[in-house]
Amino acid sequence: MTALSWGRRYLTVPPDHFRVAYAINPFMDTAVQPDPGLVRRQYDAMVEAIRAAGGEVVELAGREDAPDMVYAMNLGFFVESDAGPGVVLSHMRFPERRMETISTSAWAAEHGFRQWRVGRDGVGAHFESGDAFAWRGELLVGHGFRSDELAVKHLATDLGVTARGIRIVHPALYHLDLSFCPLDDRRAIVCPDAYDPESAERMLALVPEPLVITEDEALTFCANSIVVGRTVIMPACPPRVRAQLERCGFVVVVVDVSEYLKGGGAIRCLTNPLDVRLGRDLRLRAPQDVSSNVHV
Repeated sequence: MTALSWGRRYLTVPPDHFRVAYAINPFMDTAVQPDPGLVRRQYDAMVEAIRAAGGEVVELAGREDAPDMVYAMNLGFFVESDAGPGVVLSHMRFPERRMETISTSAWAAEHGFRQWRVGRDGVGAHFESGDAFAWRGELLVGHGFRSDELAVKHLATDLGVTARGIRIVHPALYHLDLSFCPLDDRRAIVCPDAYDPESAERMLALVPEPLVITEDEALTFCANSIVVGRTVIMPACPPRVRAQLERCGFVVVVVDVSEYLKGGGAIRCLTNPLDVRLGRDLRLRAPQDVSSNVHV
């Protein structure tokens, strides 16, 4: 098997301002606040694990008025190309998070990123990049709770790639990154219980060798993991999942990020890959073919 060609360079946001200031998912309770000291230690341990596995971490400063900005996976979908780096900025479902895009856009401009916007100021489709993954040359886009189905078409058009929509129906698995984790060029962790029947069938057909997990296993956040080469950095790993991963030759590293679960995210939510490449990880299509490149 061939290791993923992306997932070695990650954007993160230090947790200086992380807290539970509102409730926009089933895990958030403003009466249960994270411990600031433990939050920092868990973040540092995650960064150390990424670097120990051979990965790189790039930090973007957070905002005092954006306590969820620590979940960097939702800031935008980053891509590299021969024309330079680019990012499709998220248009958050909830207004409580929309200021995050302002800082992300400024950082991207400072670093020479071309920028696209799926929607803004309440116009157009909502899109949160925790719903988007490059997989076997195509872009998989979850929709239902945080991203709109229309975002699938926007992404295909803006990036010039084939995009496939996956309808999410489980309210606690509201982003695709809570039920799907690419492992290598043939394997991925998949929780079919997160999707409607048609999307579950589609997802299992797209993955040659799926590591299928149950709803209960998914709710440990084990799919909200990242892969650096053959190392899987996970917030939790149920015994059955660990056995399968190790049988496939992966090294499992569990990093406790329990304080971040209070906000509804774990390892993948805290990191955003910067090294997905157009033309390598996502096949480019001619502009006139875009309409045939959207599958929802």
